Amino acid sequence: MRRTAATGELGRRDGWFEAIAGRVVPTEGPAKCFGYVQTYDTKPKRRLFEVLKAQGMADNQQVTFLTDGCEDIRDLPRFLNPDSEHLLDWFHVTMRITVMTTMAKSLQPPPPDPELELTTETATKLITEVREDLERLRWFLWHGNVVRALHTIEDITVDLETLNPGDEPSKLLTTAREFDTYLRANADEIPNYGERYRAGETISSSLAESAVNQVISKRMVKKQQMRWTPRGAHLLLQVRTRVLNNDLADDFHRWYPGFTHVPEAALNDQPAAA
Repeated sequence: MRRTAATGELGRRDGWFEAIAGRVVPTEGPAKCFGYVQTYDTKPKRRLFEVLKAQGMADNQQVTFLTDGCEDIRDLPRFLNPDSEHLLDWFHVTMRITVMTTMAKSLQPPPPDPELELTTETATKLITEVREDLERLRWFLWHGNVVRALHTIEDITVDLETLNPGDEPSKLLTTAREFDTYLRANADEIPNYGERYRAGETISSSLAESAVNQVISKRMVKKQQMRWTPRGAHLLLQVRTRVLNNDLADDFHRWYPGFTHVPEAALNDQPAAA
């Protein structure tokens, strides 16, 4: 499952709301998408439960949820299925480390300050250690060693604080602190990704990412220059997921028994009008 944001009617900050989208992939059979605006949908848990049941989920069946680790999404699977397994997907872990690694490449020793004991030589050494620790951090997390990963991100934060003695923290220091909080909040949901990968098990929510692109991004990205209300976005998501799941024609048949659905492929085979 993945959440994204769309702008609403108000100001830039006040008008943001969350849209949640995902894809349910059974062992056999086609995958199904779902999506909703959590602040508008009165029964989001029921909506997801019905999608899981339609995909063949049995009572007390273990279901694996891969999410981005946000608290509201993390609690949803636990409510739906007490036997569910919740995992923090590797994509979101490595993406955050990649961002910090890119920032660390531009680190420079601070200007000499006679009031500080930090020399240029010491600062250069700390910068090297930060860059190396970021690679160690990725390695520890890939192998599910959460304890060593937490120690490493703590070391990185301390080194960055030494390099940034002012009152205003650098962007990299702020990001490192946020990642530390993120890891601690999801520590119990971090598996041995390397072991799962070698066993052919899923480690990334790339399927959910593609679902977000299909369900949300094509309609709600900034390039579209559209503004959405929670209600409008929620209703659009319901139509969009029904189309992607090939269920919209069945809805029309139920509403209008005389409705005839002509597949798009059949339309393409028809001769063009003169």
